Amino acid sequence: MSATEQPQVMATTKQWFALGVLMLPTLLVSIDNTVLSFALPSIARDLRPSAVAQLWIVDVYPLVLAALLVGTGNLGDRFGRRRLLLIGASGFGIVSVLAAFAPDATSLVLARILLGVFGAMLMPSTLSLLRSLFADRRQRRLAIAIWAAGFSAGSAIGPLVGGVLLENFWWGSVFLVAVPFLLPLLIFAPVLIPESKDPTPGPFDLGSILLSILTLGPAVYAIKELATEGVGVLPVVLLVIAALSGFFFVRRLLGQANPMLDMQLFRVPSFSGAVLVNLVSVFSLLGLLFFLTQHLQLVEGLSPFDAALALTPGILVIIVAGLAVVPLVRFVRPGYLMAGGLTLSLLAYGSIALTGSDATVLSYIVAFCVLGAGIGSAETLSNDLIISSVTPDKAGAASGVSETAYELGAVLGTAVLGSILTASYRSTIEIPEGLNATDSTAARETLGGAVEVASSAPAGVGEQLLDSARHAFDSGVVTTSWVAVALMAVAITITLVTLRSVRS
Repeated sequence: MSATEQPQVMATTKQWFALGVLMLPTLLVSIDNTVLSFALPSIARDLRPSAVAQLWIVDVYPLVLAALLVGTGNLGDRFGRRRLLLIGASGFGIVSVLAAFAPDATSLVLARILLGVFGAMLMPSTLSLLRSLFADRRQRRLAIAIWAAGFSAGSAIGPLVGGVLLENFWWGSVFLVAVPFLLPLLIFAPVLIPESKDPTPGPFDLGSILLSILTLGPAVYAIKELATEGVGVLPVVLLVIAALSGFFFVRRLLGQANPMLDMQLFRVPSFSGAVLVNLVSVFSLLGLLFFLTQHLQLVEGLSPFDAALALTPGILVIIVAGLAVVPLVRFVRPGYLMAGGLTLSLLAYGSIALTGSDATVLSYIVAFCVLGAGIGSAETLSNDLIISSVTPDKAGAASGVSETAYELGAVLGTAVLGSILTASYRSTIEIPEGLNATDSTAARETLGGAVEVASSAPAGVGEQLLDSARHAFDSGVVTTSWVAVALMAVAITITLVTLRSVRS
């Protein structure tokens, strides 16, 4: 029990029902992070985005979320977390409808940007409200375990939802799924969830909010550009902007008596280490889902629904692992449990790298289950440590940091691992003769493009293209998996160093 923890009143049935309501936006936002995974082939066919545009359709949503989360978390602390939650839910629902009927790739990217803006209002509010709803540490840990399990599972459920919808409807239907989630939230949240905010927030710090945006946004964009295009003027300039903004952001906060985010928290191992674990866990999950969903559909030839069913065991493992770790942390230090979770991620990627082109659907299912066990446990503990490190009045800002780590992990998982995979694919694929320049370019850009071109190419040419594209893709998966193994090994080492002495 930390210095800020005191014996507390136990939660009532109403508060547990409130947790159920808060799970709705949690599931929605995390589903929206990955729901496009299965929709990408359909979007590629209908909207014909370039490889860069395709990555942006996936990446821009978590990128905007990452840039805004710290600021919106602080706004929730100041103006009311429930109020911000309801505003975010309303806007998210409206923009989801616009995204569903986007006429081109540019419109879809713009809609995803707005979804990121309103999603940034939802996520810090949910986690910070748990801090105020559940005062007892053990009850709060269980509540956070349920929340984190829903968060992680939602990321995995996204492809399942997408698979079911795409089996029966057009790709825009994956965005309309937001409506049945948000309507109950808008109805029940005012009844079940009390308003919560910082009673003494201090002066409104617009400068710090803008600096946080100028730090996170350019940094993520620069990393994405470096991963996709290599070293250039733009990413260097963006990194300089991010570094300078970050410097002044930290300096500004350190000079304030009541900052929106206490930077001294990052000196606390339980906080900084947990933030790292949060980032790496999501990096691992989203990176795997990026190529797994494409492999199942475009290489193995599974329908969206069947491919989604293949992920169901892993989804269940994520949920079970997130809940099962709650009693374990009473006997095993959280640092060791989180390092163990990341080790499972390493083993999952290692198995994919070793099997290579011989991988079967079953082997991918097993790998996803192993990874899910690690992610489910690590996410629960990391979020519990983050939110328990601060006083209730600063829960929003701390939650913003937690969600920022999550979204940075989502962006980096897709951008870094996805870009490595794309680069390997482009360098390996062999385009057969008989294709025009436009089709050759489309086939070389993405596996989805190659499959689309092959469907209308002469029989012999189409078969050659498919064989080459699928081989190139799986070769890229192997390379990407080895990179992920190395990154997981580094993360495990850092986790053991920073969290080995932390007690629950």
